[in-house]
Amino acid sequence: MSGDEVQFQGNYDDYITYLKRRIRNLELQVRMLEADKERLERELSRLRSEMSRLRQPPAFAGTVIEVLDDDRAIVQNYNGPRFVVRIAPWIDKSKLRPGTRVALDQRTMAVVEILPTSKDPTVLGFEVIERPNVTYNDIGGLKKQLQELREAIELPLKHPELFEEVGIDPPKGVLLYGPPGCGKTLMAKALAHEVNATFIRVVGSELVRKYIGEGARLVHELFELAKEKAPTIIFIDEIDAIGAKRMDETTGGEREVNRTLMQLLAEMDGFDPRGNVKVIAATNRPDILDPALLRPGRFDRLIEVPLPDFEGRLEILKVHTRRMKLRGVDLRVIAEMTEGASGADLKAIATEAGMFAIRERRTYVTQEDFLKAIDKVLGNERKLMQQILSHEIIYG
Repeated sequence: MSGDEVQFQGNYDDYITYLKRRIRNLELQVRMLEADKERLERELSRLRSEMSRLRQPPAFAGTVIEVLDDDRAIVQNYNGPRFVVRIAPWIDKSKLRPGTRVALDQRTMAVVEILPTSKDPTVLGFEVIERPNVTYNDIGGLKKQLQELREAIELPLKHPELFEEVGIDPPKGVLLYGPPGCGKTLMAKALAHEVNATFIRVVGSELVRKYIGEGARLVHELFELAKEKAPTIIFIDEIDAIGAKRMDETTGGEREVNRTLMQLLAEMDGFDPRGNVKVIAATNRPDILDPALLRPGRFDRLIEVPLPDFEGRLEILKVHTRRMKLRGVDLRVIAEMTEGASGADLKAIATEAGMFAIRERRTYVTQEDFLKAIDKVLGNERKLMQQILSHEIIYG
C-alpha cells in the first residue's frame, strides 16, 4: 500500500479528491510545457531564418532611374551602367520613384529592398531637437518686429485655415536685417520655442564647400530633411555668406558659392507656400544681398531690426535685470546714457555691473556699478572704433 493510500485509509472520498487535484496540476504543467515548447520552436525558427539571412551574399546599393509598367525598373549601380531589372513581389511599387535608393540582388540585380534616403552627416547635424529656452518675454523693445514675424511664421503653422478662408498665401520666408546684436537670432529662437515645430539652424558659411556641387547638394538635402520633419523652421544665419550679389566670377570658389545660391533659390521656389516648411534668414548686410533673394515669392517679408530707442533700451534692461538684486538703480537713467547701444551691449553692461558687485563681495548691484559698466563696455567699443578709423586713415 502506498503512502498516499495509507494517509487516506478509510476515507476514500478525500483520497479521490486529492487524486483529481493532482491530475489537474499535472495537466496544467503539461499545458505550460507545451506552451514553452511552441515558444522555443518559434525562437528556433527565427534564429534559423536570421542565420539564413546572414549567410546570404551582400546586396548592391543602386538608384531607380525609371519605373516600368511590367514589374520592372531601370536602375543604376553607383555611376556604372544602367540595367533593366525585375522588382521583387514583396516591394511596394507605389514607393518606387526616380531617385529612390534600393538594394539589388547580387546575382539577379532584382530590386529586393527600398533603402532610406541618404543624407550628409553635416545636414543631420543641423537639426535642433531641443526647444530653445528663449521665450517672447526674453525679448525687449521689438514688439512690432516680433508681431510681424509671428504673423508670417507662427500664424500659418498654427492656423492655416485662416489663410484658406481669406484666399491668400502666407509668406514663404522672412528676412531679418539690421546691426549686429539687436536680437535677430533671439527672435528666431523664441519663435522656435513657442511653435511646436522642428527648428533647424544653419550658418550661411556652413553651406560653402570646396568641391563642385557639394554646397548645392547640402542645400537640397537640408530642405529634404525639413520636409521630412515638418512642420519645420529653417533659420539661416549670416545668409550674406552665400547670398551676395552675383558678379562676373573670377575664381572657382566664387562660382561654387553662386551654385549654392542658385540651389537655395530653386528650393525656395519649389515648396508650397501653405506647406509646413518656413524659412527665416538673418543678415547684417542687406545691401549686398542678391536681388533674386529679395523678390516676392522667396523672402516675402523683410523685417528691419534696428538699434533700440529709449523705450526699447529700457525694456531690454528690465529683461536682463529682472533676476538681479538692485539697490538705488534708476534704469531710466541707464537707458538715457546708453544711446546707440545694441541689445547685446545692454546685456554686457548688466553682466559687468554684476561683476563689479561680486568683486566687492556684495549680493546687490548699485547705480555706481552700472556707471562703471557703461564706461567699460561702451568706452572700449569707442576706443576700438577710433583705432580702426585711424588705421584706415594711415594705411588707406
